[in-house]
Amino acid sequence: MSKVIDCFKGEHHWLSNFYSCPVHFEGLTFKNSEAAFQAAKTLNMDEREKFVGLSPLIAKRKGRRVKLRSDWEDVKIVVMRNVLRCKFSQNPELKAKLIATGDSKLEEGNNHGDRTWGVCSKTNTGKNLLGKILMEIRAELMN
Repeated sequence: MSKVIDCFKGEHHWLSNFYSCPVHFEGLTFKNSEAAFQAAKTLNMDEREKFVGLSPLIAKRKGRRVKLRSDWEDVKIVVMRNVLRCKFSQNPELKAKLIATGDSKLEEGNNHGDRTWGVCSKTNTGKNLLGKILMEIRAELMN
């Protein structure tokens, strides 16, 4: 790895799930990948449809209040991977930008304490699952 991209804000905001771009996922088109991910927390299609027009922040808040599908903890990483595959395969400019990151390490640094999807900058700890999934998808797209 030559470079580390450790913040999905500013010039790298497009790596964030809060970046606005259409994401068609499981029959619905969302305004961003965060809304698609949060909608997938429920298997109720009427509930999922309520996420379609939401901003990322509102979708995240609403996602905390849905009746979670019983298998969520088992499938959430697969769901995130599938949502992000859709984001980057359906938006050619984002696909090109992801490929252009080359062999850079992608790390979702944050100051809000997310140690699952990112790395908390206060403690420099976290699993960085979002960054790892993005690097997997980048490798797939390069091949």
